[in-house]
Amino acid sequence: MYIIAVRDHKPVWMLEDMRNMETFHWEEDIQQRTYTPSQALLYAIVHDHKAYARYLLNQFSDSALARPGELFCCSSSPAPHLAMAVRYDRKDIMALILQVAHRMPTLRSYMNQGGCHHMEDGKTPLHLACELSHSDAVVLLLGNGASPQAEDHNGMTPLDLILEQLWTSKMNTGARKLCLENLLMFMPEVRFKMKSSLKKNPQCWSKVLGEEQFNYLVGKIPATLFLLAMQRILSQLPPEEFSKSLDILPIPTSLKPLTLPLMQI
Repeated sequence: MYIIAVRDHKPVWMLEDMRNMETFHWEEDIQQRTYTPSQALLYAIVHDHKAYARYLLNQFSDSALARPGELFCCSSSPAPHLAMAVRYDRKDIMALILQVAHRMPTLRSYMNQGGCHHMEDGKTPLHLACELSHSDAVVLLLGNGASPQAEDHNGMTPLDLILEQLWTSKMNTGARKLCLENLLMFMPEVRFKMKSSLKKNPQCWSKVLGEEQFNYLVGKIPATLFLLAMQRILSQLPPEEFSKSLDILPIPTSLKPLTLPLMQI
């Protein structure tokens, strides 16, 4: 009943009454148990209950972002809530999570933690955003300090994942290329695993990426003045004020995915 109530976006006070009510779990060990703030936040993310997510992060900042427990497949992931927000493309809740992460010293490396080995192969939230072609999430994560050079368990960076998808599929290429362009604006130093593959197949990759972008990625030409300017501007924005700072800059609208005056914690 509690999960259904979250799904139906019932009022926060009602959800909290239900969450703190002990219930029997017959299928496990026949004991009474309440839902933790961490588990509640996962349900709020899945069902896009923004008001409930804001409440949980406000009232239980530390415990809301703790690992949710053994009953959840993502329990071994260091950042399960952020990864879940990326996977379901919950940008507003993602921004709230990042606000809390900036305020808590224990969560400074939160957004660069890889996911569980058996589910996500060590992918960080940025890897997932690139893999799913969620361009707004890519900008938000990078602006808040996610590393574009992070590697998963296979040594693949977020850039590698985008390139791999552009190579293997012609579907959704517009969104993937937008993710690639946004990623490069936060990468003054371009390092990625597939560079040798690009050099071995210049004609094919030039068709996939365009000649100018291909030549830049393999190091044949320098970055354009526009890209250099954007890299310099974006590097000056403080991560904890990224969305607010971004909104007032005269830059492309694709880099302004979030204006959240009502979502501040």
